[in-house]
Order: sequence, then structure tokens, then C-alpha cells
Amino acid sequence: MAAAAATNEPSRCCHIVAVPFPGRGHVNAMMNLSRLLASLGAAVTFVVTEEWLGLLSSSSSAAAVAPPGVRLRAIPNVIPSEHGRAADHTGFLEAVGTEMEAPFERLLDQLQLEEGTSAPVAAFVADSYVPWVVSVGSRRGVPVCSLFPMAAAFFSAYYHFDSLPSWFTEEHQPVSGATTDNPDQRLEHYIPGLSSSSIMLSDLEPLIHNERTVKYILACISSIRKAQCLLFTTMYELEASVINSLRSLLSCPVYPIGPCIPYMTPEHEHNKSNGEAAGPTDCFTWLDSQPENSVLYVSLGSFLSVSSSQLDEIALGLASSEVKFLWILREQSTQVQKLLGNINKGMVLTWCDQLKVLCHRSVGGFLTHCGMNSTLEAVFAGVPMLTLPLFFDQLIDSRLIVEEWKIGVKLRDPMDKDRMIRREEIAMAVKRLMTSDEAEMEAIRRRALEWKEVSRSAVNTGGSAHRNLNSLMEMVLCSSR
Repeated sequence: MAAAAATNEPSRCCHIVAVPFPGRGHVNAMMNLSRLLASLGAAVTFVVTEEWLGLLSSSSSAAAVAPPGVRLRAIPNVIPSEHGRAADHTGFLEAVGTEMEAPFERLLDQLQLEEGTSAPVAAFVADSYVPWVVSVGSRRGVPVCSLFPMAAAFFSAYYHFDSLPSWFTEEHQPVSGATTDNPDQRLEHYIPGLSSSSIMLSDLEPLIHNERTVKYILACISSIRKAQCLLFTTMYELEASVINSLRSLLSCPVYPIGPCIPYMTPEHEHNKSNGEAAGPTDCFTWLDSQPENSVLYVSLGSFLSVSSSQLDEIALGLASSEVKFLWILREQSTQVQKLLGNINKGMVLTWCDQLKVLCHRSVGGFLTHCGMNSTLEAVFAGVPMLTLPLFFDQLIDSRLIVEEWKIGVKLRDPMDKDRMIRREEIAMAVKRLMTSDEAEMEAIRRRALEWKEVSRSAVNTGGSAHRNLNSLMEMVLCSSR
């Protein structure tokens, strides 16, 4: 089993074992939390599969380098490869739920035997989608803090699954006529504390009709009832009513620690006029040369992308919009670069430091798949969004962005998720987001800047995230005494 090299660091206040779900968005979220815990004095052992240890070690991403106080350890590759999990996502979930527990316990035994291992484990911090960690903690007498790396509204929907109408959850018929004018289609109609009137039953539809996936999600939610606390990567102010409701329902503390993003590392001391370091040099050199708020940042995530034909339409739509763009595309960048040819309006790269790019003065919009990490980073940067949700929780995130927080516009209606978006629509939407001076767009940009200030306040001393992180550390320290 691989281990990070030992360091001559001063002793730390407690030992926490972090267990992310083996997916990029989840690993990044857990690493962000581990950084924060380490900055408060914890020694964190970050446990991944051997494949993920290799991915992190060879990656240029900010999550790749374990910061002071965090060491990487690996268990064998007992689950399908990260590279193929989109082909059978449910099978991947089930493998995570059944195959990782035993090697994880063997690693814990090894940690106990290793000479020089600091203190006994004071707590497990585990992704909510790795539910067996709660059982391990119960057997070993170690408290478990469950990290839910998605919106609190998404959690609430499945926590109250039994309250949803039977015609939706049991008959598995597609929702028809789902509009915000029909109260029977609104999630708030069935879930106490969910004050948002924008989230619809149809936003759960891509998952609700996969019984195996729903079963896994419900098992994860059920395991949280036995955890010692629940953490959210979201920010309290973004979802205050949902979090308050959950606090009244759950017997354990609920700590929203967001925005749980890499804001606290030195390279993210965000100066909107400074584009040095952290990422491809030509990327920031190019951004530095662009006018303020003129560049559209484009990233549709690393897990589930769009079809090849839809990708072509996005590329041609961006080109015809005549808006400058920076597009991060891991798998199909060669295809897109070939299609764009000599068009000099944009730059296509396989990786960048996303948060630093979003905070650059020249970036004025974000075409996004609405993953929670990306959403929180855009909120923190004060960048309006053009939403194209693809999967899982992303439909709910898009609803929140567009209709609840009002800091973005949708590229396609969620009810038309299988419809091809044509290049003309894409060009028009991009132009509207980036250049329109209509009152609605001006209001969206203004609100994005307002949420930026709320985010900065949350992570500052005395802010909601700062207070909740300190409460979490106090709880862990009390348990280790």
C-alpha cells in the first residue's frame, strides 16, 4: 500500500481519517475540507484507491498536492475504474457500497501498527455516498462526520422520500406538465422546510426511475441517521431554510461548512487583476490580455459529458457568438480544436485552476453543468452562470441558480433534457449572458456580486463557515479526550 512521504511537522491536535467517494467532484470536495481541517491543527489521513492515488499524484489539479497536515494512503483497486464508471454508474455505486469496507478496515489496522503514527483516530470524515464508514465507526468506537457534497435541497428531497407522492415514486411514470404554476409538481408541496417554490418533482426524474440508484441513495441517507454529525459543502446563507429544517429533524449537529472550495490556500488569495501562477501559463497570459468581464469560461465536468454531436453544436455556437471563451475539456479536446480550426476567439485546454480562472478579472460568465463544486466556486467568484445540467443533482442545482438565487440563465429547460441544443440557440444565450444590457441580465450580474460578498463573509473570521468549522473541530477534540 502506498503512502506519502513522512514530514517533520509539529505534532497536531487530533488524527482524522477522511474517506471520499471515488469520483473527481467528491475527491475534490473532501480534499478541500481536509485542507481546512489541517489548517485548524488536525492531522488528516486521506484514503483513496490505488487508482485515485495515481490520478492525484499525476494530476495538475489543486487537489493533487496534499497540503501540510494531510497524507495520502491507498487501498487496493477493488472497484471499477474511474475511467469507465459513467457506463454503469449504478454498478459503480454498488461496488463502492460493498467492496471497499474490508480493505479500509485492514488499512486502519495497519495505521495502528505503524511506528510513528501520531494519535489514535479521533474521527472519520466520510462522504455520505460511502455509507459503510458509519458501521466501521460504530464497531471501532470512532465518531463519523458525514460530508454531503451536494445541495441541502437534494438531501432533503431524499430524506423525505416517503413523503413524495406514490404516483411519482412507485408508478415511475414520467412527470408531465411540470410547471411552476402547478403546485402539485413543486417539491415544497411535499417537503417541510423546503421553501423554494422553484424545485420540481421533475428535477428528481432522471434518478427516480432507476430503482437501484434510488435504493443506494436512500441507504446513504439512512446511514446518516447513525452518524455523529452531518456536514454540507454548501453555504448556510444559500440554503438557510432547508438547513434550519434539517437541524430540527436530525438528532445530530448539522454544519454547512461552505463554500467548501480551495479559497484558503495561498494561491487563492484572489486578486482580480493578478493572473500569475497556478495553471497553464499561456492560459493566464491570454486572460490578462482580455478586457474585463469579456471571457466566457466553459466546463461541463469530468464525469458525464454531452454527446459528440451536441459537443459540436456547443463548439460552433461558441464560435458564432463571437464571445471570447476558455473551454476546459478533458476527453474530447482534440475533436473540438479540430472543429474550431483557426478560430481565434477562444482557447481549449484539458485543465486549469478553475477557481483562479473564475476569479480572474476578464471572466464574466460560466457555462456550467451545475456540479456543486463548480456552482460554489462561481458563487464565490461572483460570476453569472449559463446552466446546462446533465445528471444526478445538477438539475436541482440549476433550478437554485436560475430561479432561487437568480444568478444565472438556463441554456435548456430541464424538461427538454434529451433535445439537441442547436448552435444558434447557444450563440444567442452566450451573447445574452455576456453582452446584454437588458434589466434582467443587469440584475443577475448585480446579484452574483452580492452573493460573492456573502461568500467572502462566510469564510472570514466569525462567518458561518468559519464558526461551523470551529464547532466541528471542538466536537472532534471532545471525542478524542
